Amino acid sequence: MQQSSAPDCRARVVVLKTGSTYPGLLARFGDFEDWFLRGLSPELDITVINVEAGELPGNPEDWNGIVVTGSPAMVSDRDEWSENTGAWLARAAAAGIPVLGVCYGHQLLAHALGGEVGYHPDGRETGTHEVELLPEAGTDPLFRDLPARFPAQLTHRQSVLRLPPDAVLLGRNRFEPHQAFRIGSCTWGVQFHPEFTNTVMRAYLEVQAPDLAREGLDAQALIAGVQASPEASSLLPRFSRLVIERVR
Repeated sequence: MQQSSAPDCRARVVVLKTGSTYPGLLARFGDFEDWFLRGLSPELDITVINVEAGELPGNPEDWNGIVVTGSPAMVSDRDEWSENTGAWLARAAAAGIPVLGVCYGHQLLAHALGGEVGYHPDGRETGTHEVELLPEAGTDPLFRDLPARFPAQLTHRQSVLRLPPDAVLLGRNRFEPHQAFRIGSCTWGVQFHPEFTNTVMRAYLEVQAPDLAREGLDAQALIAGVQASPEASSLLPRFSRLVIERVR
């Protein structure tokens, strides 16, 4: 468990670590939680809990905000740690604590709240791809003021196949119909990666290249197509501000 030394008066945010990146990327970039820590506000008091390793985050009410990382695991495998984390997140959502689930975290939220998660029927989505926001995003506390279309970094094989009841769909693209959703007033899931830089995305594609070739995807074209995604990355400081404002 990793905890900051910030004063107790700061908003307390827990980052639920649900896995680790490719071993070859760790030395270059650090692990998933490091990428989130770089994007979230330094004004937050952030604790990292490795739920995949069995660490427990306490009561949802202990936190002012919750972030859930991506993972190489698959939600549909229903590993014990994952199911336990999903049940905990359902409690957090019911308690009205702001939650941001990313990739695996997005899928786990959907699963825990009554949706369906499984392998995408068309295979893998990876690289930089455009996300289209729906009109509902225009009044959303996290997405409002973002452009209607923006590039985002993506890498996933599983998807939210069916949204939970009462979910508000906020974003999509041609490949993935459920790129972003909200439940209630402050529980969000995003399939894309706001914590990825374009450098990290290229490194992912380089590692994935043999698998991409076997799947009929052009790794070199995907690498050449990587671009910066500042609008997608802005979700982390946006979420930070939302949590801080709720505490004040």
